[in-house]
Amino acid sequence: MAKKHNIKKSLRYFKKAQELIPSCTQTFSKGYTQFSFGASPIFIKEGRGSHVWDVDGNEYIDYLSALGPVILGYGHPAVTKPVIEQIKKGTSFSLPHEKELELAGLLCEVIPCCEMARFGKNGSDATAGAVRAARAYTGRDIIACCGYHGWQDWYIGTTTRSAGVPKAVCDLTKTFTYNDIGSLERIFRENPGKVACVIMEPMGVVFPEKRFLEDVAAITRREGALLVFDECWTGFRMSLGGAQEYFKVVPDMACFGKGLGNGFPISAIVGKRDVMKIFDEIFYSFTFGGDVIGITAAIAVINFMRDNDVIKYLNRTGTELWNGIQDVITKNGLEDFIKLKGYPARNIMEFRDRRGGEWWELKSFLQQEIHKRGVLFGGFHAVSYSHTNRDIARTIETYDEAFRLAKKNIAGDRLGQELEGDVVGPVFRKP
Repeated sequence: MAKKHNIKKSLRYFKKAQELIPSCTQTFSKGYTQFSFGASPIFIKEGRGSHVWDVDGNEYIDYLSALGPVILGYGHPAVTKPVIEQIKKGTSFSLPHEKELELAGLLCEVIPCCEMARFGKNGSDATAGAVRAARAYTGRDIIACCGYHGWQDWYIGTTTRSAGVPKAVCDLTKTFTYNDIGSLERIFRENPGKVACVIMEPMGVVFPEKRFLEDVAAITRREGALLVFDECWTGFRMSLGGAQEYFKVVPDMACFGKGLGNGFPISAIVGKRDVMKIFDEIFYSFTFGGDVIGITAAIAVINFMRDNDVIKYLNRTGTELWNGIQDVITKNGLEDFIKLKGYPARNIMEFRDRRGGEWWELKSFLQQEIHKRGVLFGGFHAVSYSHTNRDIARTIETYDEAFRLAKKNIAGDRLGQELEGDVVGPVFRKP
């Protein structure tokens, strides 16, 4: 049942943020444009386990998991305890730390393509480093990409957020379509002997079809380019060794982030030894690359996940949530408007109107109603080890109530009139 939803402090903080922080956020996908402004929380105060509290004291079950990194749960003791112990001993040093060796060794044990590893703080560090390494290794300039790969010039120049990226840089990256092997072959055909690497998310929210990944690998190697998997999402969610282990297609390099640190900043580029040795020649170096906080967190995450079969738990919990959501979509007759895509540990909801277009009003309406009922809703679910059966049951009940209201308002053509906040929009806008 909906309760009174007070977000007055969030709105006050927002006014202050407008004066101090461009876009009022550090991450577009966490910003106020992605949640129904006026009806949704804007600022978080704390998180414990699978729950978060906003600055007004409202409690929510959180499936956004900080956009994926919180794979064990907020403040999980298996991670926070060793991190706190390390903080007391120091976090950044004048020489490499012994834990760099420990983490690199663990990554080599669990990730099929990993024979050597370098670290960063964000996924963008890893993907940009992999692209630079591929260009240096092959002596080529063109990049073929598929999926989302971060904020750096080489990739973001392909999007509608390309302001500030020189056209010459934009022209060096070519995009292809997932599950369309012809779109990749076209890039090689139009740029013979010029493609340095194919970098791609091995899976977003659609499974590969007709041996797509195997064909990508075969074509890439036939053409003398490197294959790079961006596993920032799939790493530690599909399998401990990532999608490459799950699908049994091994790239030359891979990029990991998000779940690797359970919320602490850490990313990694891993790969085959002969390729990774090129890092001796290129410049991939920054002051906090060897920061021991993220490294300590990553060591703790990998060990805990191995010892407690976390992947099995995520699959079971995620499947229960998926089935429950699908049931209430069907129960409320919303199959034409709401679609689930993905896999148990990560799925998204698509909202479509009667013409098949993106229905931002429906997403906004569901946000306001679901937030009132104590679930933080952004249209996707990244379950964590801390989500309980009770969380799942309460979430399904909440969605059932919100979907029932949506069905009533869709039937009465009143959805827009019932909105209490602004309509959300995409981060990347069509030109």
